Amino acid sequence: MLEDMEISRRTWNAAIKLAVVISALAALVAFGVSRSGDVPQAAVVLPVIVVAFAASWYQTERIRRRAIADMVVFSSRG
Repeated sequence: MLEDMEISRRTWNAAIKLAVVISALAALVAFGVSRSGDVPQAAVVLPVIVVAFAASWYQTERIRRRAIADMVVFSSRG
């Protein structure tokens, strides 16, 4: 139970950090695109959604695997 909470905490921390970075980059891209001309909103929003989803999925799995590996190493030492 405690192990699940630790994985969940690590996953949420990583997801929040990733969300902040992606949001800041998306804001910069949206600003740049809006200054460059007439570009549909969907041309900015849809790629951000796809990239954010893929990055979040990858980050979550990476953090989860690392947390599980850390727990296995820690429990084998104990």
